[in-house]
Amino acid sequence: MDGIPVVREAFSRTVRLVTSARLRDPVLLKLVEPADLAAIAEIEGATSNRLVAQDRGTGAVNPEEFVYGVPHAAFINASFSYAKPMEMNRFNGPDRGAWYAALEVETCLREVVFHMTEAIGRTGRYEAVIDYAEMFSSMSGVFLDLRAQGHDCLHPDPAIGYPAGNALAKNARAAGLNGIIYPSVRHEGGVCFAALWPHVVQSVAQGEIYRITWSGTPIPTVERIAAASAAA
Repeated sequence: MDGIPVVREAFSRTVRLVTSARLRDPVLLKLVEPADLAAIAEIEGATSNRLVAQDRGTGAVNPEEFVYGVPHAAFINASFSYAKPMEMNRFNGPDRGAWYAALEVETCLREVVFHMTEAIGRTGRYEAVIDYAEMFSSMSGVFLDLRAQGHDCLHPDPAIGYPAGNALAKNARAAGLNGIIYPSVRHEGGVCFAALWPHVVQSVAQGEIYRITWSGTPIPTVERIAAASAAA
């Protein structure tokens, strides 16, 4: 972290995109009687990464780190419980997630489109429709600030950027920093955040729904379709 500024700042509104399927009730709820809900909850508790992590931790996340009794705590905790099992993200590895957000939804959309287009392309067919919901949150605290820095972690090639970013995030957590502020790699001028601890994410609220459609080409269409509260 030598030479990287450490700043204390507050951001009243940041935005993250999550798939809208996470906003809906489980399909099984419509197929069981009320008396069976306890059994369904027990099954979910045994198979949900988030619930298992909250109970006894997972990977590099201790159960004491999670947040409880705040709006949308499940979304916050899930972002740290679920990570790509065999791959890195820019500032987290398979054993620990992070809450990625941006100042503007356009930045989130550019980032999501890039990564999902890569994933869909591996199937050999660019055919998919995915709805994403805005999740607004506030953040404040002490952050590493890469906005005016050149650093290997910002390299557009994940093979170069992600190992450097994971090493930087590990050092930032060891120093007790709240997260990392960095320029978007996929949206010029965009500002992104990686919150490194669940408690950094505050006052979460749902926003609108965006639909991203791939129709045979790697360039999708993006449209705003609904308010999240109406679609949940």
